[in-house]
Amino acid sequence: MRIISSYLLAVLVAYITGAVFVSQGNIAAVTSMGFEISMEQRFEAMLHDIANMYDIYLMLIALVFLIALPVAELIIRRFPELRLVGYMSAGFVAMVAIHVILKAVLGLSGIAPTRELFGLLAQGIAGALGGFVFHYVNSSLFRAS
Repeated sequence: MRIISSYLLAVLVAYITGAVFVSQGNIAAVTSMGFEISMEQRFEAMLHDIANMYDIYLMLIALVFLIALPVAELIIRRFPELRLVGYMSAGFVAMVAIHVILKAVLGLSGIAPTRELFGLLAQGIAGALGGFVFHYVNSSLFRAS
């Protein structure tokens, strides 16, 4: 049960963080064209993306984390001292892989900010944060039991 709850929370954190980065990346593109965006508009856009990207993006994140975290666990068994780095790296690679694979297979970037390196790295950071949460919650629950 602790692994499932750690996984679900990690996916949720990666999704929310990734959606926020997408929202702010899109806004950065708009402001670079000379448009002014208020803090209220930024917040509304962020909430809109979090509330409306779940149908595809949340499912993709859940899928790649379902692959990446067990693979990380296999590596971590051999190198247990790299547990935190392993899970964070797995989350980073998983989130970047979504966009690289979509580009390679479909020939398009489904999320505009990921067309630039900074946007792609931001998604990786969202995944690394999800990996951190998986490690932290999994370790905390393990110690509490």
